[in-house]
Parts: sequence; C-alpha cells; structure tokens
Amino acid sequence: MNQERLYKVLLGPVVSEKAAAAGDASNQVVFKVLPSASKLEIKAAIQSLFNAKVESVRVLNVKGKTKRTRYGVGAKSDWKKAYVRLEQGQEIDFAVAE
Repeated sequence: MNQERLYKVLLGPVVSEKAAAAGDASNQVVFKVLPSASKLEIKAAIQSLFNAKVESVRVLNVKGKTKRTRYGVGAKSDWKKAYVRLEQGQEIDFAVAE
C-alpha cells in the first residue's frame, strides 16, 4: 500500500466514555478514519505508525445529525469510525512526551 495513503487514513482518536470502556474491557482503540478507508488500510496504518500488532478491525459509518436553525434544516457530515482490537500485550499511548 502507498505509504502516503497510510498517513492520511487515520484522522484522529475518538475520545468518549464508550471508547474508554472499550479500551479498558477488551484492549481496543477507537479512531476516526477516512470514509473511503478499508479494514486492510486501517490495519496497515496502525501497524506502521504505532508499531502495534492488530488482531482485528471493525468499522462503522456514523450518520451526521440533522439540526434545525432559524435559517432552515442543516446536517452535520457523515463520518467513519474504526474499532481496532490490539493483540495481547500491545498498547498505543497517545500522550505526548516532552
């Protein structure tokens, strides 16, 4: 796979209570990814960028909410979320060391 594409696949971690519970319970990390990304691309990006072994990847499309404003109805963008299960003993640390 193209190395430049792997850098663009992951958009950022998802920080929420549900993501934290998934991480604590079953060694999973949740990422916001490109809507065109495949499971194989996500797995390759995690393994090359974080040097962590990936056991499985689950993806889901999150539909954007519709919002009413005084100007009419608008919609937030749809996006894609990936649940990445890491192998036993592997972890990803997002803390920046300075």
